[in-house]
Amino acid sequence: MNEASLLTLLTQVRAGALSPDEALARLRLLPVQELDGVRLDHHRRLRTGLPEAVLGASKTVAQLVRILRAMLAQQDVALATRVAPEKAEAVCRELSGLSYHAEARILSGNEQYVKAAGEGLITIVTAGTSDIPVAEEARVTLSLFGHETQCVYDAGVAGIHRILAQADLLQESRVVIVIAGMEGALPSVVAGLTPAPVIAVPTSVGYGAGAGGAAALLGMLNSCAPGLAVVNIDNGFGAACMAAAINRPAKRR
Repeated sequence: MNEASLLTLLTQVRAGALSPDEALARLRLLPVQELDGVRLDHHRRLRTGLPEAVLGASKTVAQLVRILRAMLAQQDVALATRVAPEKAEAVCRELSGLSYHAEARILSGNEQYVKAAGEGLITIVTAGTSDIPVAEEARVTLSLFGHETQCVYDAGVAGIHRILAQADLLQESRVVIVIAGMEGALPSVVAGLTPAPVIAVPTSVGYGAGAGGAAALLGMLNSCAPGLAVVNIDNGFGAACMAAAINRPAKRR
């Protein structure tokens, strides 16, 4: 359920094309649909502007099938993150209408309900090619949320000319997501090149002292660059949600 579908429903009731009882039947699942061990929040987009999404990691194939079947029955995009390839293959055998984005590890469906939602361009930058899976999680999520993206991959500070060459694009961007492992220096550089808010994503890419992304996380948290915020390690989905919130048009009252 989203604002457009709710407005359509209320308009139909006012026009007499739909009875109050029929409208009540359609609204009966709001705000929560209870399944076995699952409580799906179909009201989330109305409250937050972002659709319900499910974390696929640690869920069984049977749980994902049950959840995604219920999500596909709604007039909104269906989205499951962190779904391993073999699990995605098993789910797709049980359910039609799903797409698997392998590099992003995302299962999606109901793409016909995706509508343009952003005011401007969201640019996604990675320090290295090893950071691309996290970037793809952000990119695919944003596309399902209806936002325009552009990607600049493998532009880390070890060859700083690569990101300096993108200065015009960074100046034009509404939001920039910067994804880096190792020492996590790239977001600070980018934040000095753009007026846009920068969302930094540390990744678990790196050698032993990188401590699975903790070094990059601490480096980003200690950045001296203004206009930079940090999400958790490898959290491309969280960065996409924040970028979407920044990029959505201001609500007109």
